[in-house]
Amino acid sequence: MISATRRWIRRNRNGIAIGAGVVGATYLAGQYVLGKIQEARERMQMDRIAKENIQRRFEQNQTDCTFTVLALLPTLTDNILKELPVEQLTYELQQKKAERLARASSEGKSEASSMHDGDTVSMSSFQTGSFIHASQIQGEGSTLLPRKTKAQLWNELKITSITRAFTLIYSLSLLVILTRIQLNLLGRLTYLSSVISLARPPPPGRANSISLEDHDDGGAGAGFGNDFQTNRRYLTFSWYLLHRGYAQIMTKVRTAVEEVFGNISPREGVSASRISDLVLAVRRKVEGSSEQERYATRWLPYMLPPREEEEAVLIESGVITPTPSSPAQTHDERRLGEDSSSIHIDTSSGPLRQLLDETADLIDSPIFTRIHTLLLGSMFSNLVDAHVIAEAFPPHPTHSPSPSPSLFGTTQPRIQELDSAVTVVPGEPRVILVKILAIITRQAHAIGNDNNTYNEYISTAEAEVKELEAFAALIYASNLDQNLEEKQQASSDEGIKVSAGTGVSEVGTERVDEMIESKLESAWTKVTGSTFQPK
Repeated sequence: MISATRRWIRRNRNGIAIGAGVVGATYLAGQYVLGKIQEARERMQMDRIAKENIQRRFEQNQTDCTFTVLALLPTLTDNILKELPVEQLTYELQQKKAERLARASSEGKSEASSMHDGDTVSMSSFQTGSFIHASQIQGEGSTLLPRKTKAQLWNELKITSITRAFTLIYSLSLLVILTRIQLNLLGRLTYLSSVISLARPPPPGRANSISLEDHDDGGAGAGFGNDFQTNRRYLTFSWYLLHRGYAQIMTKVRTAVEEVFGNISPREGVSASRISDLVLAVRRKVEGSSEQERYATRWLPYMLPPREEEEAVLIESGVITPTPSSPAQTHDERRLGEDSSSIHIDTSSGPLRQLLDETADLIDSPIFTRIHTLLLGSMFSNLVDAHVIAEAFPPHPTHSPSPSPSLFGTTQPRIQELDSAVTVVPGEPRVILVKILAIITRQAHAIGNDNNTYNEYISTAEAEVKELEAFAALIYASNLDQNLEEKQQASSDEGIKVSAGTGVSEVGTERVDEMIESKLESAWTKVTGSTFQPK
């Protein structure tokens, strides 16, 4: 039996060898294919997890931007309320009214004859929901300045209340965009480091081990704008808008308000459509009456200081402490830029200069004007439509006031000519301007609401203007490959090329959600493609 088996194997040894080779090759090929499939599956899973983590990081960064704005808003509000003391003017009008009533009572006249102009209703409207700022409270003995007449006080109240609300809106919209630019520029470096760490294959033997990201070894996380001192000084430049830029905006807005509202009496009746037209007239004077003028309007001087004042801003904001030899330097704000020779911070080059230059380029870009206009449209619509018109003109069964037109839009004329005959459309209801001013005064406190958890105007604008988030995605996606190349080559290239790769004109050409996803996807491709290139 055994010898017969040996003879059979000897006779068929070639076929057995070939069969064994085929089976072995098939097994090895199968194992190789299964391994490749498993590797591809793991890579796809890691890729999906990494992209989800980056998406969450991006969304968290936008949430941080909102909370940062809410944290900075009280400073801006306090400065504007201090400069435009509407409540103090209201108090002076109340004092005049009390004096007039006292005189009328002493002369034995009827109290009703002294209130025919509607002062009682007007002043009660201003008192409702108003808050007196601490800096606006004056004592009885503070009568050094000549007292203004009643007409002068009402006119000053009219201009000041409107200017304050509009200045808060313009300053708030600029603060929202500036904060988005700053935090997303800094977040882009963290984004870059995270993508590199996630995309780089694990070292041999450590595929299943847990490793921590090291941001202190001078590797991918170090370099351009990604150190604590640089980030701190860069973020401090928002101090300029909060303490200097708002005053320039206030001057510009006040001039426009005086030109538009100057000839309107506080007791004059106005309709809902006229209120919208007046607000649009002010916006045209501030922002520009045409598309070309709007794009030509530069907002950079209100948001960042000139180069010669950058060092002084860092000192004045407290980031850099001056030497004790000049203690008055931080108290005399009029000498900003003087007496700063004790400490020299070179802002002409280096990471801080690159961050400031890229910020300035983004502010001067066309997309900034577009997003700023959209934010202003949302905030002014919330002020005029949702509050002023809604409260001053409550809905009536036979009449509902038309919403205010968009900026530079047109409205239906109230007088129409048909067959050479003039048909007059029934007029809209009117309310005295004082009632409108009272609502605007109360809304100024809502615009500058210092509640650190919610602000109606910020929340509404961010919900309506999706292009703001797309702008943040563009900042994330721009210059990533350039920054990575600089890190890999360990070379310093002065001057950042923002316009070559920012793609700011792409916002608005596709759906915002798709744009954000595509920009983050392109950023991932840029970084991972460069990371996996052989050196």
